[in-house]
Amino acid sequence: MAALPSHEELAGVLATLRLGVHPSDLHGSLTGYLCAGGLAGDDDWLERLELAPGDADAGQHAALRALLAAARAQFEQDPARVMPLLPVRGAPLARRADALVEWCRGFLGGFGLVGTTLRAHLSDDATEILADLGTIAGSRLEVGGGKEDEQAFTDVLDFVRTATAVLHRETSAGRRTARSLH
Repeated sequence: MAALPSHEELAGVLATLRLGVHPSDLHGSLTGYLCAGGLAGDDDWLERLELAPGDADAGQHAALRALLAAARAQFEQDPARVMPLLPVRGAPLARRADALVEWCRGFLGGFGLVGTTLRAHLSDDATEILADLGTIAGSRLEVGGGKEDEQAFTDVLDFVRTATAVLHRETSAGRRTARSLH
């Protein structure tokens, strides 16, 4: 699977480009967009996410291309292995929790960019998953850093990963059904 750039590397690129988005938010947006069936070309994916990049040098382009390649690969190979782009495991738990909330916000935004008609065709389970992701995105995960908080964070992260796989599976099935009807 293509490797994601690190959270820190992408943060530096995004700051230089002045995109006004955090790394987890951007990865979540791209993941949600692709999950819902959005088409992201190598040269236009930021615009499709409604972001306007400034001039970027080759190193910045490389990090953005790596992000796109990794986001595509996560669905092509095994959607159950989607891993939100978060600060490294050794980073403070509160920072990782905030990044997961950002990722969920981005995911919902990217998913929504594909179109509201998609939501009308989702199962009750998928609709509930989107509502649960919305609850996470609208919250502030209160963590102190103890073992119980670390386990709670891991549980939420596992839910987010599973939810993404379920949504991808359902939207993919819907796209296959729609193509066969035409």
